[in-house]
Amino acid sequence: MNIKKNEIHVYTDGSSHGNPGPGGYGIIILYNNFGNSYVKKISGGFNYTTNNRMELTAVILALENIKINTNNKKIIIFTDSKYIVNAIEKKWVFSWEKNNFNKKKILIYGNVY
Repeated sequence: MNIKKNEIHVYTDGSSHGNPGPGGYGIIILYNNFGNSYVKKISGGFNYTTNNRMELTAVILALENIKINTNNKKIIIFTDSKYIVNAIEKKWVFSWEKNNFNKKKILIYGNVY
C-alpha cells in the first residue's frame, strides 16, 4: 500500500436495485500511521432506498468512521458517483446545507417527510 503518512484514502460505492428499491454501500478506508498500514472495511444497506442515498451514505459514514487524528492529513475520496463529484465541484452541498438538507416534502407509504 503506497499511501503517504499525511494521507487517508477512502474508496466508496453505493447502489440500489430499482430507484427506490433495495440497496447497499461499501467503504474501504486505507491509511498509514507511523509506518503501519491499516485497512477498514464497512458495508451495509437498506430495503427501500435510492442510488443517490447510498452513494451519499457511503461518503458520510466513511468520514464518520475515520477515528485517527486527521490534523495535517489529506483525506482523498475515490468515487465513481457523478452525483457526489457534482455535489462538491458544483457546490450543490452548500445549497443543501442552506436548506437544512431538505428540498421538498416527499410522500412515502402515506407519510409526509
